[in-house]
Amino acid sequence: MDEKTINEFGVDGFTLMEIAGTRAADFILSEIPSGSHGIFFCGKGNNGGDALVIARLLSQQDYNITVCFLSGTGELSTDADKNHRLLQKLDTEIEILDWDDFTPKEYDFVVDGMLGTGLNSSVRAPYSDAIEWINNQRSPVFSLDVPTGLNADSGQIMGTAVQADFTLSFGALKTGFYLNEGFDITGDVILCELSFPNKYKNPTAYLIDKSWVEANSFSPQKRDHKYAEGVLYIIAGSEGLTGAGILAAKSAWSAGLGAVVLITPKGLLNIYEKQLEQIIKKPVGDRDDMVFKESHLEEVMEVLNEKPGKLLIGPGLGRHSETITFTQKFLKQFGGDAVIDADAIFALSELDHWEKPESATWILTPHPGELKTLVKTDLNDGLARLQATKKLSTEKDLTLLSKGMPSMVGTESGDAYLTGYDTRVFSRAGFGDVLAGKTAAFWLKFSSAEIACCHALLNGHTRSIQYYSSNSGSLEPNDII
Repeated sequence: MDEKTINEFGVDGFTLMEIAGTRAADFILSEIPSGSHGIFFCGKGNNGGDALVIARLLSQQDYNITVCFLSGTGELSTDADKNHRLLQKLDTEIEILDWDDFTPKEYDFVVDGMLGTGLNSSVRAPYSDAIEWINNQRSPVFSLDVPTGLNADSGQIMGTAVQADFTLSFGALKTGFYLNEGFDITGDVILCELSFPNKYKNPTAYLIDKSWVEANSFSPQKRDHKYAEGVLYIIAGSEGLTGAGILAAKSAWSAGLGAVVLITPKGLLNIYEKQLEQIIKKPVGDRDDMVFKESHLEEVMEVLNEKPGKLLIGPGLGRHSETITFTQKFLKQFGGDAVIDADAIFALSELDHWEKPESATWILTPHPGELKTLVKTDLNDGLARLQATKKLSTEKDLTLLSKGMPSMVGTESGDAYLTGYDTRVFSRAGFGDVLAGKTAAFWLKFSSAEIACCHALLNGHTRSIQYYSSNSGSLEPNDII
């Protein structure tokens, strides 16, 4: 975007640098009181040039400024060198020194303008030494564009990285802020808009934004009767795993649906009758059946044909050989809308080749391990998982909610969405069942598969915030239902 805006559109790099520095300076002015002493660590590239703009602007607002060049001033980029010369024209006293002359002392704030977005190898001295010093300070640290040492695409730390309190991201948020270690070292991310034309913007992903989700959600009509908006069917449970079906059903019911129907082997019916008063139960098979079997297929299809709706299949289904066969054959012939979760994903991954029926619409909700078995490829980091999520969604023509940190939503069109908040609190047994129930319920309410996934993720996040506002203990799945 930067290169095309300069070379094709005609906004020169020095102007973009001035805009970036001005917006970053405005933010620092709002956080740090006048009269404070700041240390600016500058590399020789444009990231250092951005820092020099900020140093110049703050020096005119009664801030005490020290600038430290990590690689000297002999090889500065063209725009950084121009800003260095502008700094020297001021009538304000600014301390300028090289790293070799840097004497550690306390500063009121630190600005990291060392390496920026282009880093693709491990950080070396003296930058690694400066990072070590910065990370030992108590003063707030402002990183420009990305914290030095963080790979802007993958979110991996390249040997060592600045632990920022604020990351002032220029022109666009970086994917690496939300993948791998990125989330833990960026601090509060502040977007500083630049004048990039929209035609040059080609996002890797979008952050899931509450206002956007709500604006694109068609409000459900008031129902005349409980079946007016359709029924959510849930195929779940096996001996020893009924808790998953209970959590999924309760979660779906909490979304305000008119009717939730749980399809269960008849041998488990008594357990569900005691736990799920509001849920309609449809038992299949005989009283001694504790798992789904191939012989249940016809009965299950008859239940699903009773009323229109959507389906969730998988929570606590188990991995009995007969259940795997039942699931594989069911998914091959069911032509409706289905959220495929947990053990149903496992059954799918056991096939050498699988395709959804042409008339079917699917949402898959794998955790990272399940996604790995689906794509049959090692997913070593968050970027690889994002790429696999987008690829599988488009190749198989489905929506994919990839659980983990961050959670991701891949769509049939190739778009992808990321959670911009910490999802690690949900990495315990049972939370996936709650998420699957909410996803299916919101799909029934709002029609759009991708909007349903976003609603489900945001709903869990909102409820977790509400829980922690008055509790200090560990979050349980029931706490976000």
